[in-house]
Amino acid sequence: MSSFNKVILMGNLTRDPELRFTQNGTALCKFGLAVNRRFQNAEKEWVEEATFVDITIWGKRGEAFAKFHSKGKPAFIEGTLRLDTWEDRESGAKRSKLYVVGDNWEFVGGGKGEGGGSAPSGGGSDSVPTAVGGDDAPF
Repeated sequence: MSSFNKVILMGNLTRDPELRFTQNGTALCKFGLAVNRRFQNAEKEWVEEATFVDITIWGKRGEAFAKFHSKGKPAFIEGTLRLDTWEDRESGAKRSKLYVVGDNWEFVGGGKGEGGGSAPSGGGSDSVPTAVGGDDAPF
């Protein structure tokens, strides 16, 4: 039986990325992402629900992510699900944590101004072009 493990998320960082390095110098970037879901409940009222996801990005991609992102900023993440299991040292109970290992990320939004982009520069006027009138319309 084949399987497929792919996660695509877009949301806002819940905390500043934490950048650490392993003993051999590999970068490890950890952060939280809040992903919102909007739906109608049984009373036909719109409800917004947040899901909080822990994300880990390794290597140079993790270093770059930490450099350009901070708490509250939007991010687009592609990755895979990972389940770690361990035994609690104090109680001996089995513990587990499901998280996303980010493979790729993209900038979302318009940068510092969050404007979503800028108008192209160039000559010309700011006036709106006149429409083709009456029977001269090509459609």
